[in-house]
Amino acid sequence: MAKEYSRTSRVSQQIQKELARILQQEVKDPRIGMVTISGVDVTRDLAYAKVFVTFLTIGEQTNDESLEGLNAAAGYIRRLLGKAMRLRIVPEVRFCFDETLTEGLRISELVSNAVKVDKTKLAESERTEEDDE
Repeated sequence: MAKEYSRTSRVSQQIQKELARILQQEVKDPRIGMVTISGVDVTRDLAYAKVFVTFLTIGEQTNDESLEGLNAAAGYIRRLLGKAMRLRIVPEVRFCFDETLTEGLRISELVSNAVKVDKTKLAESERTEEDDE
């Protein structure tokens, strides 16, 4: 019987859970702030893990600054991840900013504007038809 999920997907899910715990409890870098891990992609040989993150920035804090803080702490995070997961090969962790949230908001705004324009055009055309009668 075939496995429902591949090993890499199970490992990536576990890495996501452990990284969320590590970033919440262990990492104390003030540059990082509040981090949300939206996904983890692990290579088939488990050598690299690309971690997609979003930030809740506070005050003058920027996403780039927070991402630099995470990448600076990547070695420490990898060591803690190795202790928590007990894998033979602990993936090298690379953090990337996840653009899907901002892109989704932008597309949603475009759709809302298009619907609003269509409603105004429909209302105008109905008014002109009433005036013609």
